[in-house]
Amino acid sequence: MAQWKTVKLGEVCDFTKGGTGIAKATPGKYPLVVTAAGRKTCSTYQFDAEAVCIPLVSSAGHGKKKLNYVHYQTGKFALGTILVAVVPKDGKTLSTRFLHLYLSHLKDLILVPLMRGAANVSLSVGAIKDIEIPLPSIDEQAVIVSRFENIDSEQQELVDEITEQEALLKKLRQSILQDAIQGKLTADWRAAHPDTEPAADLLKRIQAEKQKLLAVKKIRKQKPPPPINPEEPPFEIPQGWESTRLGNICQKMSTGPFGSTLHKSDYVKKGIPLVNPTNLIRQRIVPNEKMMVSTQTKKTLSRYILNTGDLVIARRGDLSKSAVVTKRENGWLCGTGSFFLTLHTPVHNEFILLLYGTEFCQNILNHNSIGSTMSNLNQKLLSHLVIPFPPLAEQQAIVAQVTTLFGMLDELEQQTTRSRTDAAALMASVLAEAFASS
Repeated sequence: MAQWKTVKLGEVCDFTKGGTGIAKATPGKYPLVVTAAGRKTCSTYQFDAEAVCIPLVSSAGHGKKKLNYVHYQTGKFALGTILVAVVPKDGKTLSTRFLHLYLSHLKDLILVPLMRGAANVSLSVGAIKDIEIPLPSIDEQAVIVSRFENIDSEQQELVDEITEQEALLKKLRQSILQDAIQGKLTADWRAAHPDTEPAADLLKRIQAEKQKLLAVKKIRKQKPPPPINPEEPPFEIPQGWESTRLGNICQKMSTGPFGSTLHKSDYVKKGIPLVNPTNLIRQRIVPNEKMMVSTQTKKTLSRYILNTGDLVIARRGDLSKSAVVTKRENGWLCGTGSFFLTLHTPVHNEFILLLYGTEFCQNILNHNSIGSTMSNLNQKLLSHLVIPFPPLAEQQAIVAQVTTLFGMLDELEQQTTRSRTDAAALMASVLAEAFASS
């Protein structure tokens, strides 16, 4: 095979920026190419051509270089203003399919490094024009495109299989959680521990503790949740368990400070982290250096201080976001978009955490939450949530078994993630080798 020559894109292609405002486009019969994977529609078209469409802005928001997609489009179509259409000047010299194959699969090596900007990361047309690409003969281009269309098809089958595995693992997690909160997971444990203190006695101890704390004014008196109607519990629970409302086992249930409580002057670069829903990741609390307040502000907001063992949950958006406060986060502050719950001491907070993350709880909360654009959880709904409540020793046994099973699923998910990464890396490697001039 002869040595492939290289050319700059600006020498062999025409560049035209998109002219359609994506948000204001009137839907119609023509495809509207946007930065996302799918197409929108438009009543007018800008191009009647075969083109490679490249986004000119980062797909990851402020401060990060990333391009999710480089599109191929043919026929009559409109193009969003934040993209550029690259059209070969001579189809007998450069195939659009070949160009798309090259730029889309190697975008992280070729396009992303050219992005600039500290906050609004963007890609300039001038930088794209200066990209050098290999230029085999048009017949060789056709062979390469055909070969990799077949490889793409095989890879897509692999990715589809990996996606199915990920979905099955997610369902398996929920199945384990559901079995856990219905007592199925610990049926053998109960048989081996017949003398365990029943949950009814545990609830009496919690009530006694509540009265002591009220007497010494360590907690505020709150209106107790209403009794549970016979039809409220959604499933049968084992003997020795009880149904109760979440509010009955909490010393304290509160939201973080409302936004108007905090001012720009309260925020500092290094200080005490605020815990908002964005900080709740995979049931762990991850601090954000942009959401920290001063020591003086912490004193002012002392009623929102988090203590080890507290449960923090999202008040809006994805209501399943939740975490238990560890020693590391002790003394941090509950943020505006979160609730924090201080449970009575004879309650296993990790059990309540896994219970809260079940589809059973989330379906109830999302169904009854308020808000037209996103779910908003109110304290009454949270306090009145009916939950299955096992004996304390069984709560500990459930958490131990779920932790073991989830550890196995974590390993499987890591293997699946590696498979997805390996598949993408293999394709990039094969393409890089194919495009290297011989």
